[in-house]
Amino acid sequence: MNTARNRTDVSDPHASQAVLRAGPTPEEAGATLVLLHGRGASAESILALYEELGLDGVAAVAPQAAGHTWYPQSFLAPTELNQPCLDSALKKVDSVIGELLARGVPSERIAILGFSQGACLTSEYVARHPRRYGAVMALTGGLIGPAGTPRDYPGSLDGTPVFLGTSDPDPHVPFARVQETRDVMAQMGANVEVRRYPGMPHTVNEEEVAICRRMLEAVLDTAEKK
Repeated sequence: MNTARNRTDVSDPHASQAVLRAGPTPEEAGATLVLLHGRGASAESILALYEELGLDGVAAVAPQAAGHTWYPQSFLAPTELNQPCLDSALKKVDSVIGELLARGVPSERIAILGFSQGACLTSEYVARHPRRYGAVMALTGGLIGPAGTPRDYPGSLDGTPVFLGTSDPDPHVPFARVQETRDVMAQMGANVEVRRYPGMPHTVNEEEVAICRRMLEAVLDTAEKK
């Protein structure tokens, strides 16, 4: 019994990790924000960004990665080197989104925000699971995989507002990958905005926070009109 449990944990390491929550319940909220932390960080730490956004009508959901990392290698490494952790991470996000949908939260009231490794996971999840989200915010990250990875994702993002903010040069995320992410998501029907911050450290700046706040306010405004 224990041996089987260990095999399951190894193949799906993020499945049993905690999911932290803050703010109103998703059913009561005008919008629900799924927050994906970066490498070496935690669900608790990225909830500080939710507090900084300061939107009382937004619920927050933040899954925790096993070992504080969603996958072991660079997001630019051959995909197989990040398995099975990458597939497990995508499944974890999908379980969070799936729970919200099952609770009756429409996808257009679900927003996803990730920073760094969490931004890469956000980008890849949204491309693989396209629908009309309320907002997608990937702060210093992009689609996962080495150069030349096929990007023929099926489906449509159906007008989803997407914000890609990034430092440049960044020690982990080439600006070319952010541009590729923009192009792929635009082809999938998203409304994409890119902001490039020359010389910014690997962090989130005040302008990015303000843009994310405006995007979430737009989701709240839409929810109030329905």
